[in-house]
Amino acid sequence: MKIVRNRIFILLYVFFIMFLIVALRVGYVQVVKGEIYIERAFRLWTRNIPVSNQRGKIFDRNGKLIVGNTLAPTVSIIPKQIKDKEYTLGKLASLLGVKKEDIAHHFKKNVSVEIIKPAGKNIDLETAKRIIAADLEGVYISSDVIRYYPYGNTLSHVLGIVGIDNQGITGVEYIYDNFLMGRPGSQNIYTDAHGNKYPDLTGTYTPPGSGFDLYLTIDIDMQLTLERVLDNAAALYDPVEVFGLVMDPKTSEILAMASRPNFDLINYQKYDQELFNRNLPIWKSFEPGSTFKIVTYSAGLEEKVFSLNERFYDPGFTVIDGARIRCWKAGGHGDQNFVEVIQNSCNPGFVSIGMRLGKEKLFSYIDAFGFGKKTGVDLLGESTGIVFNPEKIGNVEVATSAFGQGNTVTPLQLVNATNAAVNGGVLNTPYILKGFGIPGTNTLIFQQDTKFVRRVISEETSAVMRDVLERVVALGTARSAYIEGYRVGGKTGTAQIPIDGVYVPGKYILSFLGIAPMNDPRVSAYIAINQPKTSIQYGGVIVAPMLKEVLLDSLSLMDVEKQEGGIPRDPRWWVDKFLYTVDDYIGRNPKTIGFHPHYRIKIIGDGDVIIAQSPDPGEKIVQDGYVILYTN
Repeated sequence: MKIVRNRIFILLYVFFIMFLIVALRVGYVQVVKGEIYIERAFRLWTRNIPVSNQRGKIFDRNGKLIVGNTLAPTVSIIPKQIKDKEYTLGKLASLLGVKKEDIAHHFKKNVSVEIIKPAGKNIDLETAKRIIAADLEGVYISSDVIRYYPYGNTLSHVLGIVGIDNQGITGVEYIYDNFLMGRPGSQNIYTDAHGNKYPDLTGTYTPPGSGFDLYLTIDIDMQLTLERVLDNAAALYDPVEVFGLVMDPKTSEILAMASRPNFDLINYQKYDQELFNRNLPIWKSFEPGSTFKIVTYSAGLEEKVFSLNERFYDPGFTVIDGARIRCWKAGGHGDQNFVEVIQNSCNPGFVSIGMRLGKEKLFSYIDAFGFGKKTGVDLLGESTGIVFNPEKIGNVEVATSAFGQGNTVTPLQLVNATNAAVNGGVLNTPYILKGFGIPGTNTLIFQQDTKFVRRVISEETSAVMRDVLERVVALGTARSAYIEGYRVGGKTGTAQIPIDGVYVPGKYILSFLGIAPMNDPRVSAYIAINQPKTSIQYGGVIVAPMLKEVLLDSLSLMDVEKQEGGIPRDPRWWVDKFLYTVDDYIGRNPKTIGFHPHYRIKIIGDGDVIIAQSPDPGEKIVQDGYVILYTN
């Protein structure tokens, strides 16, 4: 009996130990591992339909929205839930406006969730509503977003494009993609192992996380002015290209930047890839012409190789090592001082400065001003330009380099070098990122600082440069850029275009580089037109008035008040008249003829076709003269 009782106690003890083990295990599973196993179960039951990430917004320097996000739903399917695939395929194809074979492969995949891409990616709201109303089994609509551009294609090359999966491809969208990207979300649906939806379980929604907001140094109002001016230039002169740039001379912040031709940011697939990869103000490398004389003149002043009152005689040419180098003005400028050398943009005068500096000195300044290498701007596709190797050139190349021929530069290099010439002598790194912000707060968590590179000239030399460049606009070749009360300075450029090493007659890049006000530079701007048609080929005639509009609007936006003093415009401006070639208006409808910037138009008759004109097409007419058009 005692043996039986002992055996029963042992058996009970064993059962108790086993129960304790099971209880501890169950407790461990429920308490310690419970969340892990629940998460695994939910993963087995859940089908996650992706929701694209919310990219950070892009603002200008004043907090104005440049790029936002807008709703663009996406169609996804859970193939295992679709019982009648043929019907669902046909109906969905019809609703999306595509052929069945275009989306059939999505229905054949053995996956938990399939996005109908590209046909069902980022569709319009009306199409999404029709798909929802069709109540197709296994077909789902997720609330994706795409980029929204309140200013259309403004700033297209700078902003860059965003791909179908909401990733940055070019421009600042690509450069700062990691900051803008955000975190994708999902629409979660509970199903059994066969993919059938649980009717009693409500799905969940994991919202996407927003990326950081991006603040640019761009002033969108200045940008709109620049874009409008470039559009007018493209329409009026039908050039190969036209491009412009506006900067802060003191900090090298980029305030506006644009190129023509441009492209549609949303429908970028319709354009040649080369177009949206060519941001001309930083990509295009060309011989700058006379705008480069700012660098030569600054170097000559700094090295004291000439004095402002020193006399120089220009017979219309100079000879260097047997090569005859002509001035742009037939017959030359005659006797002048070295202030008038830059006012008149006298080529022989600048050859003299270059030769006095010598090869080593001249090219050391070209290097110090930032030519021949990238500026380091935070944009894609920057070119270095091409600068002569001083060890492999002779005096002729030194002479032509002094007035802007032979070496190639980018507009950004040129404007940034000019900034250094007028801001007190300091070269900075150009930049377009102002900072990053917390989404929805307008609060910057990082702000870019001005990046000092080097001092290139003294403050004294820079002060002289401000004065002489103001004289160029008031008294010299850029008088059409003069703005009463704003003390504008600048330099014109008419650069020949070499093809296979030979300058081609009639092919020019016309440009003007302006700064204001010259006693306290707040804005520097540059516009260039590549091979304009139906116009006189001088930068001071064609481009300076365009840049005047950009400068005037920019100064107004910056609340720069007019001031007394400055250099009055040469009174000869009012009697010096330029000649312009008259366009051909015969056969055109009078209603299609608008304002002409250089001469006036008077229409006689009330017909719908112009049958004659005076002067005839191709003849020259004085500035502000009348062209008379006769209708039928």
